[in-house]
Amino acid sequence: MGLRSATSRIYRGEISADIVGRPKIWTAISGLLLVLSIAGLLVQGLNFGVEFKGGSVFTFKAPGASIEEVRAAVAGGDVHQVIVQKAGGDWRVTTESLTSTHVTEVKTHVGQELNVPADKISTQVVGASWGGEIQEKAWQALIVFMILIILYLSLAFEWRMAVAAVVALVHDLVITAGIYAWSGFEVTPATLLGFLTILGYSLYDAVVVFDMIKEVTKPLTPTSKTTYSQAANQALSSTLVRSLNTSLVAILPVGAILFIGTTLFGAGTLKDLSLALFVGMIVGTYSSICVATPLLVQFKEREPKYKQIRENLARREQSAKRQAKAAKVKATAGGPREAPDDAPSGEASGEPGDDATDLRSTVTVKKVVQTGQRQQPRRGTRQQRRGGGGGK
Repeated sequence: MGLRSATSRIYRGEISADIVGRPKIWTAISGLLLVLSIAGLLVQGLNFGVEFKGGSVFTFKAPGASIEEVRAAVAGGDVHQVIVQKAGGDWRVTTESLTSTHVTEVKTHVGQELNVPADKISTQVVGASWGGEIQEKAWQALIVFMILIILYLSLAFEWRMAVAAVVALVHDLVITAGIYAWSGFEVTPATLLGFLTILGYSLYDAVVVFDMIKEVTKPLTPTSKTTYSQAANQALSSTLVRSLNTSLVAILPVGAILFIGTTLFGAGTLKDLSLALFVGMIVGTYSSICVATPLLVQFKEREPKYKQIRENLARREQSAKRQAKAAKVKATAGGPREAPDDAPSGEASGEPGDDATDLRSTVTVKKVVQTGQRQQPRRGTRQQRRGGGGGK
């Protein structure tokens, strides 16, 4: 019951984690991921497919052959840089660019080694110029996408949110590319589609969070009791579960294609796209929450309006601390108790008050001594004294 209650409170936004207040943690995590990714790009490098660097592609069916047998059959035709993939029931072998005569020799050798008719082996020769054109178009699409994002966020929100969103997008691209490099997967046109798709997912989460932050921080004034950081963290907590649920629903089918489809069904043509989507969605969800939002808060806290709110709250807190400290010192010193409002000063505690002390310090008191004969009270009854001393 406790777990269920806690889960319900999280969904309602009643339990919030201080994500905005810990920028050093997220900076350290992102920095580590970026270093590993850049190292992968520099050391391992991206394995560009035949569509980018050019080459020859052989496709045929050989149900009883293994990967080693297929590679040996193609390499036996005096071919280097042999890459073997299995797509469903077909074998797809990529080599360097070959002449038409060399292609015929390879087909003949493969047919003899694997008992495959030469006319059942399809070939395709891809020029490097076509791959260069694809790269150029991809870069153009990425640049146009970034410009449109900056314009949209600057008009719908403000330029600070646009900058934070673009930094998060670049963060996602670099990490995804680095993991792709370490995996050794082949970069194909499907990979580029996956990269462009993850930008949309990352941007979606960032826009949802920014919209809530804009709504929550709009009523803030210099007399507010909440800083911009606290309000932004509250907005982030209210959208956290929604972002996680959306990403999880999108990641599950992609993960099924990547892990189950590739290993069990041999979906080789889909693993390039699924790996880019799988890594990009996870990193995009992280960056929209832990990179874009804390960066936006750092930008906004430098504005005079929100600096004034923080300074006012700091002065109030300092004043409250001084009052509490003074009260504690007074209680420790054993100061006099305050008298009730309806009692004279000094009467409640049995001690003279401040007025009596001031009076004694300003008035001289003299002691009067009687020197003459002391008058004795008249004797008689009380009734006689009241009647002036007369008899009956």
